[in-house]
Amino acid sequence: MMGISVWQLLIILAIVLVLFGAKRLKNVGSDLGGAIKGFKKSMREGEDETDKSLEDKDQGRVIDAEVTRKDKDKA
Repeated sequence: MMGISVWQLLIILAIVLVLFGAKRLKNVGSDLGGAIKGFKKSMREGEDETDKSLEDKDQGRVIDAEVTRKDKDKA
C-alpha cells in the first residue's frame, strides 16, 4: 500500500495556496477551528446531561427499592 509522501503533501499545499490565497486559507482555518471547538463543547454538554439523567434514574431506582422493601415488611 502506497501512502502520500511529504513531497506530495507539499505540492498539494502549494497548489491550494495558489488557488485560494493565504488570507482565505487563514479564514478557513480559523472557521474550522471554531467549528471543532463548538463541537467539542456540545459533546461535553451532552455527556453532562447524560450523566445527570443517569444519576436521576439511579436515584429513582433507590427510591423504588426502598418502597419495595417497606411493602415486603408490611406483608
